[in-house]
Amino acid sequence: MALLTSAPQAALAAAVLYVSWLILKPFVVKSPLDNIPGPPRNSWLSGNLAQYFAQDAWDFRAELARKYPRVAALHGMPGQSKWITVWDVKAMQNIFLKEQDIYAEPVFALRMMLGPGLLGTEGEQHKRQRKTLNPVFSVKHLRDMTPLFYQVIHKTRDAIMERVRAGAGAKGGVELDMLSWSGRTTLEVLGQAGLGHSFDPLTQDRPDEFADAVKDFFPQMARSLVLRLLMRGVANVGSASFRRWVVERIPNDNVQQLKRISDIMHGRSVRIFNEKKEALEKGDETLKHQIGEGRDIMSILLRENMLAKAEDKLPDDELIGQISTMVLAGMDTTANSLARALQILAERQDVQEKLRKEILHAIETEGQDGTLDYEKIMELPYLEAVCRETLRLYPGVTSLFRETTKDVIMPLSEPIRLKDGTLTDAIPIPKGTRVVPNIGASNVDPALWGADAHEWRPERWLEPLPRAVEEARVPGVYSHLMTFIGGSKACIGFKFAQIEMKTVLLVLLQNFKFEPTGKPIKWNFAGVQYPSVGSEGPEPALPLLVSALRA
Repeated sequence: MALLTSAPQAALAAAVLYVSWLILKPFVVKSPLDNIPGPPRNSWLSGNLAQYFAQDAWDFRAELARKYPRVAALHGMPGQSKWITVWDVKAMQNIFLKEQDIYAEPVFALRMMLGPGLLGTEGEQHKRQRKTLNPVFSVKHLRDMTPLFYQVIHKTRDAIMERVRAGAGAKGGVELDMLSWSGRTTLEVLGQAGLGHSFDPLTQDRPDEFADAVKDFFPQMARSLVLRLLMRGVANVGSASFRRWVVERIPNDNVQQLKRISDIMHGRSVRIFNEKKEALEKGDETLKHQIGEGRDIMSILLRENMLAKAEDKLPDDELIGQISTMVLAGMDTTANSLARALQILAERQDVQEKLRKEILHAIETEGQDGTLDYEKIMELPYLEAVCRETLRLYPGVTSLFRETTKDVIMPLSEPIRLKDGTLTDAIPIPKGTRVVPNIGASNVDPALWGADAHEWRPERWLEPLPRAVEEARVPGVYSHLMTFIGGSKACIGFKFAQIEMKTVLLVLLQNFKFEPTGKPIKWNFAGVQYPSVGSEGPEPALPLLVSALRA
């Protein structure tokens, strides 16, 4: 009986000792990160993480950018070393290019959710996938896929026109949720041009559980951040079936929602893969009768994979993983950037009209049936400026995660003053430190972009860029920006996203005028930032007044 009594007491004592150690550890174990300036701890449990990753994190992040010199230390959870958030160009050159193997991307959560696709792999496995996928996203293939883009976007145009005409008596246009239309359109473009599969007829309001799962993915990931951090230590414990058994028994609604989303995405991915593989085995004639006619990315990838050397071939589970990865990486990022552009154009009627005139002139002189080919649409200067400026000021993904695999020295472009008063242009970062490159702050650094860095001004792209930008060597793959990051983890589909965004704007602005509804629009921080109506909670939405330019 004494043993039975002592066992719970021992467990309680162990728990008390563990919690006590978590509390005392920062005072007992010193770290070089303790000398880096940063905000005071806001919470014993979450440190500054809840502030930094909150849905309304913008003011806190802006304060960090104003108060600290391109690097700041954040308090983590109990027992953790401090996190480092950084937007210094030289530091990011090391993070994304020179020492990217040391600043490893934690992929455990995405691998559990999406399987071993491009977002869920690292090291040699990631390099092998990247080598196979790079040619699929070439300009040659994008040029061939552009007609598929128009086929989808014209359906969106017709569906919006039908709703606008049905409410033709409404003063100032018909209120439509343009975030929903942007999401539906980008998903169907990705479906047809990316996978040779249709998710949404667009002309009908037909629910699709896969589309809903993709839309809910990033908000659910943001809501479960703290819990995922706590679970990280057991992410690789046991077999996949054991880990699933554990997840199924976690009494947390966010975790169960993530499991449901993962199951839906995996199930549809397997189905698409099997259909595509079967058609490919039957020959090119069968592919020509499928959506995309064999020109879609997945068909090209499967053909190339069949011809690859044995050591370069991707196994079926990795090919299946690319399907959810492709949709997830390309849907919300592009859809929400499109929604942001439409909101800005609605608020800036002068810019909307100027852009419309450029589009209509190009269509009149070089277009055919309201379309332009790939080269001509990519050459429109004001359309390019509007898209670049939107992606500069409002990158879809505003933060990324890295973790150091060994002790490393992080260089800085300018010296900073540490808490002990000393100046340094290099910071020692211990192994296991979580580093969060702040993409948003990097893109609006006044030292690079000038005093109007925080102003949305597309004309800056029609002028010579500041010398500081040219000389900074920002390690991004796109326009001196970190929007699509750089290095081996750069967004492989950034050219796909560019032509998709431009094609949607080209078609919509020929046919519709967009105006604000007067409702307050709030942008929420998440894995991909998204808009909602300020007084109606965090449900994703962007209502705009839409009117037809022609009867």
